[in-house]
Amino acid sequence: MRKYKLLSLLSLSLLTAVAFQVTSCTNDFEDTNTDPNRLQEISPGTLLNPLIYEVATSNMYRSWSYNSELMQDILTFPQTSYGIQHYNLSDNIGSASWNTYYRWMKTAKDIEAAAVRVKDANYEAIGITMRVWMAANLVDLFGDVPYFDAGKGGEGVIYPAFDDQEAIYDSLFADLERANELYDSKKGMIYYQDILFNNDIAKWQKFTNSLHLRLLLRISNKANKEAYPKMVAMLGNPAKYPIITKVEEEATLLITGVNPNISPWSRIQDFTLSRKMASFFIDNLNEFKDPRLPVFATQATRMENQKKVNIGYKGIPSAFEGSDGQFDYEASTLNNKMAANPTKTAILTYAEVLFIQAELAQKGYLTGAEDFYKKGVQAAMDFYAVAMPNDYFDNPATAYDGSLERILLQKYYALYMNDYQQWFEYKRTGFPKLPKTKTMMNNGVMPSRFPYPLDIRTKNKTNYEKQIQKMGGDDINIKIWWQN
Repeated sequence: MRKYKLLSLLSLSLLTAVAFQVTSCTNDFEDTNTDPNRLQEISPGTLLNPLIYEVATSNMYRSWSYNSELMQDILTFPQTSYGIQHYNLSDNIGSASWNTYYRWMKTAKDIEAAAVRVKDANYEAIGITMRVWMAANLVDLFGDVPYFDAGKGGEGVIYPAFDDQEAIYDSLFADLERANELYDSKKGMIYYQDILFNNDIAKWQKFTNSLHLRLLLRISNKANKEAYPKMVAMLGNPAKYPIITKVEEEATLLITGVNPNISPWSRIQDFTLSRKMASFFIDNLNEFKDPRLPVFATQATRMENQKKVNIGYKGIPSAFEGSDGQFDYEASTLNNKMAANPTKTAILTYAEVLFIQAELAQKGYLTGAEDFYKKGVQAAMDFYAVAMPNDYFDNPATAYDGSLERILLQKYYALYMNDYQQWFEYKRTGFPKLPKTKTMMNNGVMPSRFPYPLDIRTKNKTNYEKQIQKMGGDDINIKIWWQN
């Protein structure tokens, strides 16, 4: 099914590119012997929509598969064996994301190269931004990865070396600076309408700079990188560094349900099959009296007098001890409307940008922490078109208490189903504070990284062995460079 969707997206983009590139016949021999139905060169816009669709929907699917179990959003139930919720990661858990990111990073580079060839600065900036988005996720998932020589098989580089993750990040920041300088609002975007921002170049530039803020915050524990002063400088110069300032500008892929832009779940029942909501996720929302509860989950039920009755929203403890039969109720499960066509998947939201600013203010780099916090919560609800009660912040569980923990707890909900961002933020801050149980493996310690995929250990064996010797093993507890 995914191959069919990809081919459909490619066909759409290729036909568009042909419309721009096929010219009328001339007396020139080469022109008259050129097949007008075959694309001669890739335009900068040819592969953009397939890239956006494939990576965004893959991220949504992997968030559900892996991130949400690690971060106690959901859990596999019945519990047939110890799995992700117990911090038991398979050797090949990261292979799907590894392959997706590398495949489409090569496409992003092709977009950049095509844009340089036709001197289209806007598409070059977009190609750079998409490449940085994926490369940062790769580093944050695995640590050191092949980067500078990756995707150069055509140049004879078959076995790329693993690059230092800090050096990769330094390069990504330089790339984002360059992308921001390249944007030219006067020229716009001339190719087929993109499915993320509908060829609104101003929104693309805001995405680039908001991504820059995300990544600067990611490395902010490293004092020598001076991330905080850089973020303050960016926020203080909106003319040079415009960022996302409202929900309508956020990077969110609208999945229309019109083929090929359809949900990554071809069978919607698979979204809820053998899945329940985790108690941590549900219990906080109950305490908040949060209107997002029916958006995220179904009500739990219990049999009473031979009749099934609703008992409100109630999850199951992640990595619980004992048998499945200990629960005398049918726990809340995921609301399948989140995955059913039409739907949407977040890449970088307005809420996230506001919570970044709330954290900066909480740490004394900006003013107005409470205001940014409240606006962040509002934006997170706006994402789901949910009305926030007027007294929402009168609740002691939701009122701003001046702590980073309070900001990060609400940010956790704002990042739900947004690739691996919940996990990355937890690794950076230790928030939210997740419950632990005796059945958790890895000594109850949240894993810091995925192991390198199995095929890399054989296909790039020499460089892989050099890398694990440098690291001291392919261990899930080896921290990413920006972790304290």
